[in-house]
Amino acid sequence: MNKATLYQQLAPEARHEKGLSRLNQFICLLILLASMTAILETEPTLRLMAPGLFPALEAIFVGLFMVEYLLRLYAIGEDPRYRGLGGRLRYIFSFWALIDLMAILPYFMGFIVYNNAFLLRLLRLARMLRLARLGRFSQAWASLADALKSRSHELLLSAGVAGLLLLFSSCCLYVVEAAAQPEAFGSVPRALWWSIATLTTVGYGDVTPVTALGKVFAGLTAVAGIGLIAMPTGILAAAFSDAFQNKRNS
Repeated sequence: MNKATLYQQLAPEARHEKGLSRLNQFICLLILLASMTAILETEPTLRLMAPGLFPALEAIFVGLFMVEYLLRLYAIGEDPRYRGLGGRLRYIFSFWALIDLMAILPYFMGFIVYNNAFLLRLLRLARMLRLARLGRFSQAWASLADALKSRSHELLLSAGVAGLLLLFSSCCLYVVEAAAQPEAFGSVPRALWWSIATLTTVGYGDVTPVTALGKVFAGLTAVAGIGLIAMPTGILAAAFSDAFQNKRNS
């Protein structure tokens, strides 16, 4: 397989046919299998049942991803933007190339921090970033980015309203509840946790107002939370609809 053919097999944008190449379909399958393996490895029972299985599978996946990474680095010269040594270096620091690299690095970093349980768990979790690599094979991510960009002003406005409402409700609960519950509402930052849980309609129930005035403010905050959640949801729904409609018409 020459470089031009390899590039067409690896780069979805270089294909003239619809859909993914067989090679990219295989890579997508590898990403899904590697991610599933990383999830199953977090279960101690499975690790005890087959202590050598998961390290062996991870080594195989990393080896295959390394081969893929090197093949992409070799074939990317077919793209005029990345020809020559300087072009290869630009590609290495491009977004998708860095994501590809993140699929490999956690494996080798595990040998450095093998005696730190927290960092090992963090590195196992970092393997899930491999799922982000599926984005290069789907146009849906481009539609998502277009949708967010087209409604960025409305989303920022709704985020600003949410921030002000969180701050206002926290201040109100601090004023009326601090004397009765200093541990939970003794400061605005402490009351902010309650505001977040209430405005997002989660309502953990670990902190609740006990005074009559506090309950009145809590009720108003809960009602406001319904509109707060609906606002960005409606904006995003309209943006996604417009983006996918434009994609179908193009």
